[in-house]
Amino acid sequence: MGTAMLAAALAIVTVMLTTWIISVLIKNASIVDITWGFGFVVVAWTVRLTVEGDTARQNLLVALVTLWGLRLALYLAKRNLGHGEDFRYVLMRRKHGAKFPWVSLYTVFGLQGALMWAVSLPVQLGQADDGVSVGPVAVIGVVLWVIGFVFETVGDAQLARFKKDPANAGKVMDRGLWSLTRHPNYFGDAVQWWGIGLIAAEAGTAAIGLIGPVVMTVLLTRVSGVPMLEHSMAKRRPGYAEYVARTSAFVPRPPKKA
Repeated sequence: MGTAMLAAALAIVTVMLTTWIISVLIKNASIVDITWGFGFVVVAWTVRLTVEGDTARQNLLVALVTLWGLRLALYLAKRNLGHGEDFRYVLMRRKHGAKFPWVSLYTVFGLQGALMWAVSLPVQLGQADDGVSVGPVAVIGVVLWVIGFVFETVGDAQLARFKKDPANAGKVMDRGLWSLTRHPNYFGDAVQWWGIGLIAAEAGTAAIGLIGPVVMTVLLTRVSGVPMLEHSMAKRRPGYAEYVARTSAFVPRPPKKA
């Protein structure tokens, strides 16, 4: 397992350092958001090619992480490229001035790299343990992953279609999956990683990797996901308070009646 963890760490350092250099050259730190999903794909494949384990579990984990990571990276690339630097990094750039490139190396790229390593623990450990082959627990994990993938993919598609209509400018998206949860994409993201965690945990000692989905869920619900976005939306979208009052923040449920 140590070999898998070291290989993952080296892969992440390489990906993040390369992304940081590019961000300095193009003066846009936002590309780290695109690298987030892609980095997990690199980790999954690096570990797959580095360690021996149960082949069925290795292939399953690599396939699911690749689908999740590439879809997310391509979606964010399509959405973000050509639209300038995200306001979060613009504010940081103004605050730190000429020091921003070096500050971003550890506060943005280094931090995200460390989180990527922690979240990807089930992918690392699940591939390195060959004690038990794929069984019923892994099947449950795959079902969870599919549910999460549907929520994230459909939620993103519904939001993109909503934003594309000029008639919806300034309005709150409260249709489709967005009527069941204010963040179907974040919910789907978390559920997918719990599915991946279960697939790995069936191997036995790889259950330690459940740290990964815990970290991902905390990030989405308590740190950079829901809180940050809701703070911004409350300022920019009239009627958002009413939407919050009737709609679940994370776990889907029917909306409350007025």
